[in-house]
Amino acid sequence: MDTQATEVVMHELSYLDAVARMLCAMVIGIVVGVERGRNHQPAGMRTHMLVALGACVTMVVSNFLFVEFRPLGATPDPARLGAQVVSGVGFLGAGTILREGLSVKGLTTAASVWAVACLGLAAGAGYYAIALTGAAAVYAILTVFEVLQRKMNVRRHATLALSMQCSDLAGVIHDLNRFSVQQNATLSHVQFDETNTHGIYQLSAVAVFRGGHPQADQAVFLEKLGGNPNLKKLETTQY
Repeated sequence: MDTQATEVVMHELSYLDAVARMLCAMVIGIVVGVERGRNHQPAGMRTHMLVALGACVTMVVSNFLFVEFRPLGATPDPARLGAQVVSGVGFLGAGTILREGLSVKGLTTAASVWAVACLGLAAGAGYYAIALTGAAAVYAILTVFEVLQRKMNVRRHATLALSMQCSDLAGVIHDLNRFSVQQNATLSHVQFDETNTHGIYQLSAVAVFRGGHPQADQAVFLEKLGGNPNLKKLETTQY
């Protein structure tokens, strides 16, 4: 009985229905892609539209293949091609992930590409309500929850970019590591080079304070670091 009901639904799928599903998938790509493009992410509106449309077309073609070959005695699985999309789109998402020093960027965009592919499959299967509701939910996650996450991060940590000039590179780096441990800070992006000016070195780093009182820890850290006699110049930028 379930098989007969499925076949009826499959036979009712016309080319006009297929076009409507593809348009729905494109709308999903626009909704998510515009937000990503506005934030200058590697995958923007066109990329998300193509992913959603491609996933939708895959599902629509699966439906047509099921209807066409089922009467011939074959037992095609209409979900098989869609399953390949879910796993295969991971390669595309990996292209949006960038590594900068010790930090990784683009994970959210990679997740949005994967989510758009899944929503495209839902649109291709004719589940318009699920597809459009999912698109709205993804957009809310990328916008509303981003603001909430930033507010939470402000309360929990403070980020400070350091730019220094010193005569004793090893000594300053030693103090930099020692004081960061004492004040609950994590160092990253530590870089240095010689300025060719009387043995003066240019040193830069990023310190993230994650203790219970990040602002106070940051102030003590700067006071201790500034007491090093070999530190000729210290500039900071607060994130």
